[in-house]
Amino acid sequence: MIKPIKDIPVIRGLDLDDIPAGEVSRYWVHLISDGLGLPIYVPLMVAKGVEKGPILGLNAALHGNELNGLPVIQRVFKEIDPTQLRGTVVGVPIMNVPSFLRNQRRYIDGVDLNRIMPGRINGNESDLYAYRVIDLIFRHVEYMIDLHTASFGRINSYYIRANMTDPITRKMALLQNADIIVDNPAPDSTLRGALMEMGIPTITLEVGDPQRFQKGMIRSGLTGIFNVIAHLGMLEDEVEEPEEPTVLCQHSYWIYTNRGGLLEVLPKVTDVVKKGEVIARIRNVFGDLLEEYYAPEDGVVIGKSVNPQGQSGARILHLGILK
Repeated sequence: MIKPIKDIPVIRGLDLDDIPAGEVSRYWVHLISDGLGLPIYVPLMVAKGVEKGPILGLNAALHGNELNGLPVIQRVFKEIDPTQLRGTVVGVPIMNVPSFLRNQRRYIDGVDLNRIMPGRINGNESDLYAYRVIDLIFRHVEYMIDLHTASFGRINSYYIRANMTDPITRKMALLQNADIIVDNPAPDSTLRGALMEMGIPTITLEVGDPQRFQKGMIRSGLTGIFNVIAHLGMLEDEVEEPEEPTVLCQHSYWIYTNRGGLLEVLPKVTDVVKKGEVIARIRNVFGDLLEEYYAPEDGVVIGKSVNPQGQSGARILHLGILK
């Protein structure tokens, strides 16, 4: 019998009572089976301290092309000392394994997993996958950090989405030392929304760009997570303060084109734009200017399109409205 990786046990779900204390443990969770009846495994890492304490969950690659969170979680478990830890850190470095293997964002049946949470026990392929991720792993945590990036053709600042009216998630968000925080109550059918409904304070980290590893973004994500660990009293460590103050946004929205062509978006991410400022131009295939787009109000650029090919209705930029 060929095992997935030598000496890494296969489990059916997370049982914290079975996890050895004072160690970092690695597992394969047998989440579902494919069309040949072969198991599909999700990687799981658990650092269990010698003393009881908070249980922090970390998740990356809910979308299969959003990869910066993967090395963030790897580094957390390399740097953490479980013999000094009070509580437990649970990490899933790749949640959407089938899509990760296919270099695609959505689940293999074409559904966005972050729009159907918490899934259904008797649902279709994506429903069942979403349900089992929460039921077998994440329902056991007490706090959660969900790591994402921009999608294909777009780039992001290092920003946080969190419910800033909730004192716990507000503090978790501020501890990330991010460029930008968007006050965003957890939408229904997202992982963050589903876990918040279960009473698990959760924030979303948008850690840069898709389909790549970015050292600076990875370092920032790592710092924010260890800040939360220190704040929760899980390790005797100091919270690292931000070098620059975080920009707080009361809400945000995307601006779209109304005609197609070759798109050029002018501001950089984190730039502050003023109402009426030119933010993008559309040209035809011969280079003639077809239309200019202007900032509808003052705001900060959270993310933007970097794909020159823009059909009518293409995204231009993600504008955050300052508090």
